[in-house]
Amino acid sequence: IKMGPRTATKKTREAKEANWNRLQDLLTNNKKALFVDVDNVSSLQLTKIRAALRKINADMIMGKNTLMKASLNRYLTKPEEGDFDYEQRKDSFKERPELNVVLGLLKANTGIIFTNGDLGEIKEILDSETRGAPAKAGSIAPDDVWIRAGPTGLDPKQTSFFQTLNIQTKINKSQVEIIQEKRIINAGDKVEATHAALLDKLKITPFSYKMRVVSVYDDGKIINPSILDIKPEDIIKSFSKSIRTMASVSLGSGYVVKAAVPHLIGNAFKNLVGVTFETDFTFKQADEMKKAAASGPAVAAG
Repeated sequence: IKMGPRTATKKTREAKEANWNRLQDLLTNNKKALFVDVDNVSSLQLTKIRAALRKINADMIMGKNTLMKASLNRYLTKPEEGDFDYEQRKDSFKERPELNVVLGLLKANTGIIFTNGDLGEIKEILDSETRGAPAKAGSIAPDDVWIRAGPTGLDPKQTSFFQTLNIQTKINKSQVEIIQEKRIINAGDKVEATHAALLDKLKITPFSYKMRVVSVYDDGKIINPSILDIKPEDIIKSFSKSIRTMASVSLGSGYVVKAAVPHLIGNAFKNLVGVTFETDFTFKQADEMKKAAASGPAVAAG
């Protein structure tokens, strides 16, 4: 059956309504979300990411920002008699002023991943789905691009490409060899046609694209996404360093804090043992240390 324009319009409207309701359901049932930039992310990457997210009870939603904002605004508005969705929302509505910050995050090509679980686990999934990409003329470079020193496999007739970009070369064994590495593109620069042509000849795929986290939402708070790169071992290491610093300051100043107590007890014990070596006073633990010292290897005279 041939689908007419009215049928297509109906399907589009139904899809928008489904996204509208789904966003509101996700806002109701989740307290955490990652806002992600999906520029240059392929449909295959999206499919794999969605499948992986479902396994950890996380949901990703994407749509036009105007629709998403309209749905969110409606969700935040108290229902009143006469509204088209009054009966649907009157019993479930709750004041959620903390969600107002979300409106400012819906811009450009942004998707939202909702969860009540571990945000770091989601970040690992996003980082695992990375694809290599060639440099295309006119595109914006996401990273610096370097041409490394060494043989290129290109015949001497290709030296003009390198001369145009001021890359020093020599002819070695009938092929062009780069003398010194050179950065030809800076991150954020527009890729020139000469850059793209040279990289293509060298068979270099300089860029990689993945879903990038731009903001983290956690129960009403917006957090810098760099927090997702902090591992538990990093926290333990930092905490241990702080405890050692507190103990050192305490021992040096004489102001006792809890972190210094083990050191104070240890030092006091050493002092007591030292006294037993010089006097008749002794105790069980000191006797054991004396026996260990007596049975140890003799120290040669200096």
